[in-house]
Amino acid sequence: MDCRVVVEAAVPVYDVETPDEAIRIAISKTGEMLNPDLNYVEINMGERTSPEGESLPPAFIAADEALVALELEMTVFNVEREEHASRIARKEIGQRLRNIPLTVLEVEEIPSEEDSENEETESENDGSDGDDGDDGDDESDGEGPENGSSDDGTDGTDDGDDHGDDDGDDDLLPEFEEMVDE
Repeated sequence: MDCRVVVEAAVPVYDVETPDEAIRIAISKTGEMLNPDLNYVEINMGERTSPEGESLPPAFIAADEALVALELEMTVFNVEREEHASRIARKEIGQRLRNIPLTVLEVEEIPSEEDSENEETESENDGSDGDDGDDGDDESDGEGPENGSSDDGTDGTDDGDDHGDDDGDDDLLPEFEEMVDE
């Protein structure tokens, strides 16, 4: 299972005057600490709210020093549980962001490609059944056969292209396996 993990970081920034300046410096500072090892981590401004629910800027400034809330998002692959994914994300990010507090905000399971392909195939089958019925109605009209025959020719060409791509993939796989064996 693959998971998308969002971690909140409290990044201290010094000698700043405005929240925008603090945010820019915090994002830059965090990017420098994460790169090049974790260049796949997305850095976004965090969201803060007051106890009344009022939206606040992600930077809190006092005496020209700021504490900036940033959200760091990364994808963790091949984990057993969501808890496992959150531990991995905290460890990977925490190793590079020394002395910066981290909290896991969200762990979301990413549907696997097989699941999404099955859903797409099901939706295509549902849509093609309805489209075939519509094409049959068009063919019964006086001008429909011309449009229907061109649509049928196009559909046949698309199916041929799909099979051609599959054949090309089959031809590539043995070569790849030969290279791996060598």
